[in-house]
Amino acid sequence: TLFYRYFPKIIENGHLYIAQPPLYQLRAGKEIRYVYREEEKEGMIAELQKLRTEAKGKRGAKAPTEAAPIPTEEAGIGEVVKGIVIQRYKGLGEMNPSELWETTMDPAARILKQVMITDAAAANHIFDILMGDEVLPRKKFIQTHAAAVKNLDI
Repeated sequence: TLFYRYFPKIIENGHLYIAQPPLYQLRAGKEIRYVYREEEKEGMIAELQKLRTEAKGKRGAKAPTEAAPIPTEEAGIGEVVKGIVIQRYKGLGEMNPSELWETTMDPAARILKQVMITDAAAANHIFDILMGDEVLPRKKFIQTHAAAVKNLDI
């Protein structure tokens, strides 16, 4: 919204990018993967599960059979699904500096999304609704979209 309102030429000329942080960290033993889109999570869990199964097969152990989410005892670790520890990031403040560098800031590994004028216009519109002086549009927006909310953290 700041760039859209005060520096629109930066967007129009294609010079504004957003570094995309991951939504999840998936960990199986020492193997760590980051997932940037919700649609990728199940596939990455299956891939890590396959790696775990292959590694255990090489050691002569049975493959894990857990299927349901199991809350962990450690604070902030997330949950364990099919033997994979899942850490959901709710914001950049939940990452330690090395994770932030590795996943979001390192030019060799980061994912950048170019901000287009349509993106900024949509952001400006939503910003006006949610942060503006008018209460009624904000109330209507919340009532209209409340049923579709996923991963609400209160």
